[in-house]
Order: sequence, then C-alpha cells, then structure tokens
Amino acid sequence: MNTLNLCELLQSHPYPGRGILLGKSADGRHSVIAYFIMGRSENSRNRIFEVTEDGIRTKAFDESKMTDPSLIIYHPVRVVGDDTVVTNGDQTDTVRGGLLEGKVFAQSLRTREFEPDGPNYTPRISGLLHKDGSYALSILKSADGDPSSCRRYFFGYEHPLAGQGHFIHTYQENRDPLPSFEGEPRQVAITAPDAQTLARELWESLNEDNKVSLFVRYTDLESGKSDTVILNKHQ
Repeated sequence: MNTLNLCELLQSHPYPGRGILLGKSADGRHSVIAYFIMGRSENSRNRIFEVTEDGIRTKAFDESKMTDPSLIIYHPVRVVGDDTVVTNGDQTDTVRGGLLEGKVFAQSLRTREFEPDGPNYTPRISGLLHKDGSYALSILKSADGDPSSCRRYFFGYEHPLAGQGHFIHTYQENRDPLPSFEGEPRQVAITAPDAQTLARELWESLNEDNKVSLFVRYTDLESGKSDTVILNKHQ
C-alpha cells in the first residue's frame, strides 16, 4: 500500500465530511489522534468542539440557529481507562459502554449501523486507540446507498510504525447524494513533530468554506502525558 500525503489528499477533496486519523509520530514516541468535522448546511456549520472531562463534545455555536441536534451533537472523543474512543457520532458512547462491560470494539459496533439520514446514509466511522499505541478503525455503511443492507468493516493495526498513520473519512466524493467512503483506511505519513504543527497543517488543508472544527492529540507512549489542540472556525 502506498503511503500518502494527508494534506495533499485533503486539499484535493473539498468535502470528505468527517475524518479520523490514528497513528504514531515520526520519532516513535507519541500516539497520534486527529478528528475533524465539516459541514455544507448552516446547521452543520453552526458547531464547535468543547472540552469535557473525558474528551470533547460538539456544541452549537449559536443555539438560536440550531434546527436539528440529532446526528450532529455528540461526544466525538472519550477516554475510557487506558483507551481512547473517537467516532463521528453517538456510537462513541456505545463503544465506551461496551468497553466498561468488558466487550471488544467490534462487539459494540455490531449493535449499530449507518446514520438514518437518507439519501446519504452517512457511514459511521470509529476508532479505538490503546495505551501501547496500537489501534483499530471501523466503518459501518449502507450497501452502495441501499439502506436495506449494512456492511461492517473492521481494521486492526498492531505495532504501528513510526511516522505512519491510517485515515478514514465519511464521503468518497462531493456529490448528491454523498457516496460513502470506499476501500481500506488510507495509509498516510505523519511527519509533524507535535500536535500544534499537525493541527496547523490539517486545518490549512481543509476546505475553507466547509471546515468546522478540528481535534489533534499527541500522547507520550512512555509517560502518558498528552498535548491537545482544538481549532474551531467559530472562535
């Protein structure tokens, strides 16, 4: 599999939707998480990331303009013990609850499917990062836009390589209706030395009209200390 330049990939795609990056820093010392949201409608764009006790949540920037909170207000990132869950919807809480009950990542996600937002049927993308830096990604999507069938894909990455990550997003192309992501998560290079640098690079690569919020975290694999950056278009 070719290792891609994530910034170039984002620059070439005006609306990848929501995206998850998991991987390891180039120095091999840090696990890396990035999650971003984008929007084409006023309702989707009217959001910010807000820090919570165990991660982040989406929140309306202007409450008076929020028309429908379903599917766009949720906790994208939650820490559960030594694990970090990151998803594009309320399945974050499904995975968190499963972990607390002793279930594995895939078990919890088998109780969920793509979002009920026809005709797009937005896929649910999810990631789980372990303390040792290993991680898993998943996508639950409709059968080429047919909601009568759900297709579930799970990808595991043990002993990740320094300077490498895997990126998955919701929409393959910017069309109407929006087609779901296809294939395996993209293998991408992680060259940024710290969270601030990666956040700046990704933010500048996202489409100016459609980008909404970005979360980046570097965690020292030895000490467990984290450095987190959050960028919101509405500051």
